[in-house]
Amino acid sequence: MQRSAGRPERLAAVLAGARRIRLGAGLVGVALVGGGAFLLGEPGAPWILLASLYPVTHALELSATVYRNRIAWGVPVLARAVASALSLGAVALYYSRGGREPAAYLLAVALGSACANLLLHLAARPHLPSSRGVAPERGLLRAALPLGLSAICAQTYFYVDNVFVRAIAGEAELGRYNLAVRFMSWSIMLAQYASLTLLPWFTRRHLAGQLAPAVARVGPPLFAVAGFACGAAIPWTTWALELFGAGYGTAGDSLRWLLGAAVAIYAGAILLTALVATGNSRATLAIAAAGVALNVAGNAWAVPALGITGAGLTTFVTEAWVALAAAWALQRSGVALSRHGAWRWLAGPAAFAVGGGLSWIAMRLG
Repeated sequence: MQRSAGRPERLAAVLAGARRIRLGAGLVGVALVGGGAFLLGEPGAPWILLASLYPVTHALELSATVYRNRIAWGVPVLARAVASALSLGAVALYYSRGGREPAAYLLAVALGSACANLLLHLAARPHLPSSRGVAPERGLLRAALPLGLSAICAQTYFYVDNVFVRAIAGEAELGRYNLAVRFMSWSIMLAQYASLTLLPWFTRRHLAGQLAPAVARVGPPLFAVAGFACGAAIPWTTWALELFGAGYGTAGDSLRWLLGAAVAIYAGAILLTALVATGNSRATLAIAAAGVALNVAGNAWAVPALGITGAGLTTFVTEAWVALAAAWALQRSGVALSRHGAWRWLAGPAAFAVGGGLSWIAMRLG
């Protein structure tokens, strides 16, 4: 999207280059996962091998770029809904036949996702430019690799706290903490989809020299809405977790920090998306790598000292760092956020405080 959203004439070359990368990466995955299952003697290795072919179909899914660049999500959403139905149907059918092989369930889910990728390609094909005689885009892997590594870093600092909690606090506390993390994961879904939707528009605004006003237009309002919603949930964390069973409420303090992290993620998602739109993938990688280092160091101190509350606190500090570092990197890249209502970003913390205060009053009155 970063390469083609503002230059549609390059789409055929970009897709040709990107398909090569995804196909190569997918085949490496097949060798590592599918081949590794046989080498390690995993039960159900043939099913795992077949399931490991699913990422190869992401080379076809790239055709959906035509919809993403237009910010037209109807067909992609429909295809994913069909995929979910197919996966669920395959799982239900296998279960109804008495299936008990765990790896076969993995294959059932993978088949649904693979079908969605094929459906997206077939639906997008009439809208694709002709690729006949088009040379693949050069330099695509060099530009994409830092973004891929950034995504790995982001997944690492999002999940590495599990290692510390399991080793230091034990599996029971890990289960309670992970329930709180699930709440946070649900709360940030809008941020994830907003970043995907905004990337093509941000790319076009960057080419027009208007990225800073675009970020100022959508960032602070979304940040404020997230702040108010998460703040309003703060007084109810222990009560909500206890609904899942006695004892889960002990993760209430963790969830409060994680809700603060969720608010930071809304700001960070917008700012990082803008940074990707500028093409500064190295800065994105540097921010994510520093996030991993900060998160590991924070958990190493906080979990022994504060237990699962410390893990939640570390996640908040990490996500706040990512958002602030992205804003700084954008400023250094020439995107003058400070000249376009930077004070409006204060609405996020303010709305968090207001939402929490009103919700606490409602709880007391109730």
